[in-house]
Amino acid sequence: MCMHFDATVPRQCREDGAEEVIEKERLNFCDWFVPSESAFDPRRKIEADQAQVALDALFDATTDSTSAQGGSQSEADKLFK
Repeated sequence: MCMHFDATVPRQCREDGAEEVIEKERLNFCDWFVPSESAFDPRRKIEADQAQVALDALFDATTDSTSAQGGSQSEADKLFK
């Protein structure tokens, strides 16, 4: 949610002086934090949700068809156990 956040750079921050945040799930503080106006885009969230639903439907359909093909999925699972 910070305007300096960039997943493609080291430490995921474009500010050179910022410390790396190791535990992102815990409370942390950064002197360089500036809220980004584009941190939450409802349109992008809707598109991401639709894509996830389509992806889930694709893999659910694939799982059903492999079990209908004589258990080929369970045969493949046996190879890795």
